[in-house]
Amino acid sequence: MHKPAETTSISMYNINRERVVKSLEFIQDLIVICLCIGLFSFMVLEVRDMFLSLLPPLESQAVTADILFLLILVELFRLLIIYLQEHRVSIGVAVEVSIVSALREIIVQGVLELSWTQVVATCAFLLVLGILLVLRVWLPPTFDGIDPEQAISERYKSRVKSELIEANGR
Repeated sequence: MHKPAETTSISMYNINRERVVKSLEFIQDLIVICLCIGLFSFMVLEVRDMFLSLLPPLESQAVTADILFLLILVELFRLLIIYLQEHRVSIGVAVEVSIVSALREIIVQGVLELSWTQVVATCAFLLVLGILLVLRVWLPPTFDGIDPEQAISERYKSRVKSELIEANGR
């Protein structure tokens, strides 16, 4: 006939929290969808510019820069699509985008025109990204049923529940 106060307050807390989280995730998905539409529109404009740069007089460096920039945009679009599907950022795709971006800058500027400090810094950056790309193969997947923070989250939930029961019981 009448529910105890401690179970009512806990269930109301969970209902409100879940509603807020779902609302925020929906808004975040809308933002990512707007980013996808904008990025896709920008890619269409870049394809048009790339074809226009293929007309004579042909500048091979500009064509190469346009093609690499388009590949970067495609990879960013793929990163956003993965986020929409799985609600996570793919480390592999992000590292690949970074590698292609760094290589594009080197190709566009030309290695001979860069100072030796820029070449060393870029090589170190690419080495670290390469190591990350190799290490991610051996790292356990965190989204295939393995949640490293699950134990901490469960401990926190049980502590909050017991505190609410104690507070309502007194």
